Amino acid sequence: MHSRRIFILTALASTMGFAASASFAQNGDWPNQPIRFLVPYTPGGGTDTVTRHIAEKMTGNTKWTFLVDNKPGANGNIGMDAVAKSRPDGYTIGMGQTANLAINPALIPKMPFNVSKDFVPVALVAELPTVMVVRSDSPWKSLADAVKAAKAKPGEVKQALAGNGTVGHLAGEMLSRRAGMQVLNIPYKGAAPAITDLIGGQTDYMFATPQSVAGMIKGGKLRALAVTSQKRLSFLPDVPTVAESGYKDFVAMDWKAIVAPAGTPADIVQRLNAEVTKALAQPALMATLEAEGSVPMTGTPEQAARFIKAEQDKWGSLIREAGIKPD
Repeated sequence: MHSRRIFILTALASTMGFAASASFAQNGDWPNQPIRFLVPYTPGGGTDTVTRHIAEKMTGNTKWTFLVDNKPGANGNIGMDAVAKSRPDGYTIGMGQTANLAINPALIPKMPFNVSKDFVPVALVAELPTVMVVRSDSPWKSLADAVKAAKAKPGEVKQALAGNGTVGHLAGEMLSRRAGMQVLNIPYKGAAPAITDLIGGQTDYMFATPQSVAGMIKGGKLRALAVTSQKRLSFLPDVPTVAESGYKDFVAMDWKAIVAPAGTPADIVQRLNAEVTKALAQPALMATLEAEGSVPMTGTPEQAARFIKAEQDKWGSLIREAGIKPD
């Protein structure tokens, strides 16, 4: 019996060693063809720009070839579904965001993919706060002024939304719940028309991405009251965080994370993670991200998985508690 047990263990070890060798042999020459980098939004937008910068830096470091492929639609779901349904061979990755990886699963009843089952996180890329802005002639000089006005007239103060279920929308909902105030949400199809109406006086305030309002703030058309990051933004050093303004631990970030189809070999995921990390550490890319208000992120694939799960729980709870419904 003892000798038979040794034989079985030896055979098992040999089988496992063979499998590991086969996996190494299969992936050892990876990549030997271009890697498709799916972007679930239109060319020229923030997500597309960051993706192309990262692909460029990774190409320079490794000589790998990346083909950036834009597949916009359904708030990022179309492009991410294409990633989920691709072969898990290391030749397709996608740039996911807060919306399609953490918010949509709680907001949309029938998702085309399951974030937990259909993707393997590769790397966290960057996070971007929102900025609470009012028009320049607004009587509100601080977040406290806005909250006081909203409490004085429940349901009359108007918050502009770049879209239903966006991080800006949910940041506003979070503030309303924390401050105990009730406002009227006015949704728009994008940031541009929302900002136009805010400046025109049709609405009272908005939580917007830094890059969408930076020019208006510098040009004196908008006033920033607070930012939703943990720390103040370098290009808005005088604007306090929401947490500094009386709402402890208030953080609302629009982040980006690279994912691959579930089943992608772990050694390939690790290699991609290492190269993304190396690219993000380059001063030129860091400067590009920081110029738009983003903060580079780092970490292992396992840390990315835990982060995404925590964000799903956070935004999912808020969506359910606030009764937010899809358009």
